[in-house]
Amino acid sequence: MTLAEQLLAGIAELGLDVGPAAQEKMLAYLELMAKWNRVYNLTALRNPAEWVTHHLLDSLTVLPYVRGPAVVDVGSGAGLPGMVLAMVRPDWQVVSVEAVDKKAAFQRQVAAELALTNVRIEGRRVEDVALDPGADTVVSRAFSNLADFVNLTKHLLKPGGRWVAMKGKLPQKEMDGLPQGVQVREARELKVPGLNAERCIVLMIKN
Repeated sequence: MTLAEQLLAGIAELGLDVGPAAQEKMLAYLELMAKWNRVYNLTALRNPAEWVTHHLLDSLTVLPYVRGPAVVDVGSGAGLPGMVLAMVRPDWQVVSVEAVDKKAAFQRQVAAELALTNVRIEGRRVEDVALDPGADTVVSRAFSNLADFVNLTKHLLKPGGRWVAMKGKLPQKEMDGLPQGVQVREARELKVPGLNAERCIVLMIKN
């Protein structure tokens, strides 16, 4: 199975509406990752088929829980899930926050080569990022524990906005330890096509 076929099958299994143009961009993104990975070690995985599963499809599973049009991805690494969300939803404005220089540089290259005009890359710590009037959704993928995630990013969330944390196993202890004024709206396990590992999302709002 080619990477394109694998991606298409995974999208179908997730029941998502992702057009051919977005799929092409995602595959071009993997090509750029392969090129940069030889020098910068963006991902520990070496098999491109695993990149489709662990990076693209894993990022796409969060799509139904993210509300636009203003989205912030915190600690995005090589741009996951933020860059993928931007490819799939060109009508959204995505701010990708990544403090590690080489990873932010890679994201800038991706945005330039794939003409992602709806992405802004912030190569600094999340505490130093300002956003007016704020995000509809702040998302993270294995960024930190839930309490730190909401505390570090609450200045980025607009009233009525939501946090969406992508996790492995349901983090019950972390959910119990959320700061006052933050509540879990939804926590559910996710199935990533082709991935034999636990995945979940925790959706949180301000009380």
